[in-house]
Amino acid sequence: MRLNRTQGAAVSAVALALLFAGGAVTVASADREETPRTPDSASADAGFARDMSVHHQQAVEMSFIVRDRTKDEEVRRLAYDIANTQANQRGMMLGWLDMWGLPKVQSGVEPMTWMGMGGSGDTGPLDGALMPGMATNAQLDELRKASGREAEVLYLKLMTEHHRGGVHMAEGCAQKCSVDIERGLAQGMVDAQQSEIALMADMLRKRGA
Repeated sequence: MRLNRTQGAAVSAVALALLFAGGAVTVASADREETPRTPDSASADAGFARDMSVHHQQAVEMSFIVRDRTKDEEVRRLAYDIANTQANQRGMMLGWLDMWGLPKVQSGVEPMTWMGMGGSGDTGPLDGALMPGMATNAQLDELRKASGREAEVLYLKLMTEHHRGGVHMAEGCAQKCSVDIERGLAQGMVDAQQSEIALMADMLRKRGA
């Protein structure tokens, strides 16, 4: 069947549209293939996820301890918020390690190595303070034995130092990590924990500490 000039132009237009569409699909496929590489075990992304998961776990532990040692609603509410937030964030970071096919614990590597640091400072890892800001085992035992205002003040002081160490680590990830969502989480930690440090300073003042 012969096509008139109008029909021929229409067929040509359709053919060109299909050609361009095919090219667009090819380009889109190429874009999808250019995905970020999976972080390796020695990366800042993996190191931060591992170390901050351990750091967060202690914050959750301290928060549950103080909730049982005081009836002060302000402190109990703060402790609940910290425990809930950091438990959720810990779950996210451990989930990323699973997704990346990386171990949650890297034997033979000291905490903070991904930041160019190592060791845990004056207390030493055997007393539980594996990273900056973490409470020692002796301090945790003291918190478990305290009650009332004494427990509140001790918790607020320990958590303030804990947050300062956490902010330092999160700032490191915000600068060094390569995964966008992880950098975003780290920056969110910086902002939230700095705000809570200011809140805890005010709570300590109220308690004359």
